[in-house]
Formats: sequence, C-alpha cells, structure tokens
Amino acid sequence: MNVVVWNENRHEKQNENVAKIYPEGIHGTIADFLKNAEFQVKTATLDEPNHGLSDDLLKETDVLIWWGHKAHEEVNEEIVEKVKQRVLDGMGLIVLHSGHFSKVFKSLMGTGCDLKWREAGEKERVWNVDPTHPITQGIGQYFEIPQEEMYGEHFDIPTPDELLFISWFEGGEVFRSGATFKRGRGKIFYFRPGHETYPTYYQKEVQQVIVNAVKWAKNTDTPVHQYGNAQPLEDIKK
Repeated sequence: MNVVVWNENRHEKQNENVAKIYPEGIHGTIADFLKNAEFQVKTATLDEPNHGLSDDLLKETDVLIWWGHKAHEEVNEEIVEKVKQRVLDGMGLIVLHSGHFSKVFKSLMGTGCDLKWREAGEKERVWNVDPTHPITQGIGQYFEIPQEEMYGEHFDIPTPDELLFISWFEGGEVFRSGATFKRGRGKIFYFRPGHETYPTYYQKEVQQVIVNAVKWAKNTDTPVHQYGNAQPLEDIKK
C-alpha cells in the first residue's frame, strides 16, 4: 500500500502558530500516523518540482491524500489533469478540509464545491451516520473536536454515493463532513476536519477515520473496461 500525502505547505512557513502546531508540516503529521499504521508513505508539497508529483510517483501511488487552502490557484493544470486521470484509472483520493476548493476536487465533482465558513474556534460534533461502513469502523455514535473552523451548508457538491458523517457546530450550523464518491475506477473520500490553526490531526478519532479511508480507497484489482468499437464475443448469424 503506497500512500502519498500532498500538502501545499504554505501556512507552516508563513504562520508561526501553525508552525508550532505542525513543526513537520501538516503532511508530516499525517504521514507519521499513517506510517504507524504500517503503510508505505511519501510526502509531496506545492513548491517542489512538479509539485512533488512526478509521473513515476503517481504511477506507483495507491492512495493520494490532498490538503490545500491558500494556494489552490498555484497548482499547475497539467498536474491537476494527471492526478484526475490517475483517479479515473483507479488511484484512491482522500481530500481533507479546505481541499474541497482544490482544482483536483472541483474537476472531479463538476460543481463549484463552495460552502459557508467561519473561524471562531467553536466546538464541532461529528456524527457517524453510517456505522456499518469501513471508514467509520472504530468510531462511536459521534466524536467531538474542541475547536475547529465552521463549515456550513449548503455544500455545493454532487449528491454523495455515501454520506458517512454530519457535523454540528456550536454556532448552530450543520455540514456533510464525510462523503464518498466514485469516479471511473477510483474511489474518493472527502473529510472535513483539519483547519491549520488547530491540532485536529493529532486527535485519535480523526486519525482513525483517515487510516480507515486509506484502506477503503485502495483499488482492489477491479477490471479494466474496454471502450469504443468492440468485436463480438459470439458468432453473429448473418
């Protein structure tokens, strides 16, 4: 299982508070707990050549995790198309928090992916609404995050294939915070928590969901379908 954690890695360089919370970067923190779960993990960041996503790396990646926020527009369109094609070919994709507005996610969803937001350090209660799903295993009826950025409905995404989590915020809003989609041969999971100014990715429930999602998103040798003009499987009587 080869996992790549992609992060634009800008807040950590420009904001002292974020650097204190995530001294190895958000990507480093996520990579650490995934390594503890015995995955093979590499990281990639925006300012590396090809944004760290070479053709060879993408080819061998089973699951790509994407975190972005302030630099969505700096992601090269050619890289976006390569990531999108790898998802269609069967690579799993996990989009975290403000990655909802990334070029990759918006292209795969075909919608604006906009929402309401507010940064007020309020409590988030994340409800598990599909307790039988592999991604929700080990998660109780709900878990709480002491401080988070609020995301609120309406969330401009297509109707999910599966809705796994719904969040309630202290200010009263709700949000579809865990949703799955299938595109081509690839599986996609969007997971809302993870604003950079809060230590969300150290919380055990958040880590458990991401570990579960990596296992779920890996392609399990699904068949490669052939398209276009096809020869008959049986003799056709003329």
